[in-house]
Amino acid sequence: MEKRIDTIYKTIMGGSSPQVRRNRAVVPPGNFDRHSPFLLLMEDWFDSSGGFDTHPHRGFQTVTLVLDGELEHRDHTGAHGVLAQGDVQWMTAGRGALHSEMAHGSGVTHTLQLWLNLPARDKMIAASYRDQRLADVPVHRFAGGEVRVYAGTSGDVSSGHGSAWPMVLLDITLQEGAAYVATLPASYRAFLYLLQGDARLGARREAVTAGDVAWFDPGAGDGSDTVTIEAVKPMRALLYASAPIDEPVAAYGPFVMNTKREVQQAFADFHAGRLVQTPA
Repeated sequence: MEKRIDTIYKTIMGGSSPQVRRNRAVVPPGNFDRHSPFLLLMEDWFDSSGGFDTHPHRGFQTVTLVLDGELEHRDHTGAHGVLAQGDVQWMTAGRGALHSEMAHGSGVTHTLQLWLNLPARDKMIAASYRDQRLADVPVHRFAGGEVRVYAGTSGDVSSGHGSAWPMVLLDITLQEGAAYVATLPASYRAFLYLLQGDARLGARREAVTAGDVAWFDPGAGDGSDTVTIEAVKPMRALLYASAPIDEPVAAYGPFVMNTKREVQQAFADFHAGRLVQTPA
């Protein structure tokens, strides 16, 4: 069965700040029930004059894709590395993480960072990181296009997810006139962000252009649903999908918990130096 499109909207470019040259809220925060388990997706452009210096997180995970440039990260465990174009970092903050994300080199770094929720039972698990290099990402190639499978399945190509809560991440490129049918678990909510080009989506072939986001409703049962994408012009899109988490969300700043009291505890732990567990 084809997944039903819930809504389509056009993203709006934001302005500059001390951290970024510009940004775009692809998935703006606040509509947590309708977008669950996706909390936020920010597209950022920044250079060595800005970036995201050391900051804390608790209660969720991040999935960061480098679209251009290089991203240098450090964290409380002592890990340090550089992500290049096409690389993804999967970070589970869990009970607490301290990390920085800065531009590497003299150019502009262009990233997409997703905030993916965790269920209450997993919000205090140990923090973890996994860097996924572009060279290690399997590719499903077919007439008129290809799909980089960062997580999930496309055709006979599959890749395990690096997040504590399962999700799908497909990077889809199609030539003009080509079509692709993604197969997703029926129970998953999905959204597609069109980075370039024009396309038509779903059973009704609804039109989308670069900068648009289309949301697909979760279905019922343990089977599979499909999402059909037809390229009107050469296009590139990212398809995210995951199972909704039917729990209350209390989010403030860098912490995402289930209650206001838990958020207050996260701030107290941070200021008291108890947020993270530093390896011996």
